Amino acid sequence: MKINWGTAIVIVFVCFATFILTFVFLATTQKKYDHELVTQNYYEQEIHLQNDIDSQNLSNKLNYNLEISTSNKGILIHFPDQTSFHQITGIVSLYRPSDQRLDFEIPISLSSSQMLIPDEVLAGGRWDIKVRWQYENQKLLFKKQITY
Repeated sequence: MKINWGTAIVIVFVCFATFILTFVFLATTQKKYDHELVTQNYYEQEIHLQNDIDSQNLSNKLNYNLEISTSNKGILIHFPDQTSFHQITGIVSLYRPSDQRLDFEIPISLSSSQMLIPDEVLAGGRWDIKVRWQYENQKLLFKKQITY
């Protein structure tokens, strides 16, 4: 049987379409490719965006700010030495862009100028960290992206 050009082109297109459809089906049904890019309460967070911008600008203007580093024990948040750590309150939010099930928040409770987020609650990969903290009636915000 001899195949002409028209038949060959149709066969190539059908094979290509089958490949693409198979790839799309596998990519959308397998859980390891399931990525969440926004949080559940996206619109609620959008309403408070200007407050976050103001808090972050105020935090950037101060002579002191937070430092975040990683260690084998976890993520270490170091509050400024110029502050009295007993007066610091707030929340640390950890957001995982690739899996929203790993997102969590920790209230700030300090016994020294450092706060440790233990290794047991962290998975390897990228984390977006937001530290919303209050000191001397100032609402401050610090954001950082790290790879743990």
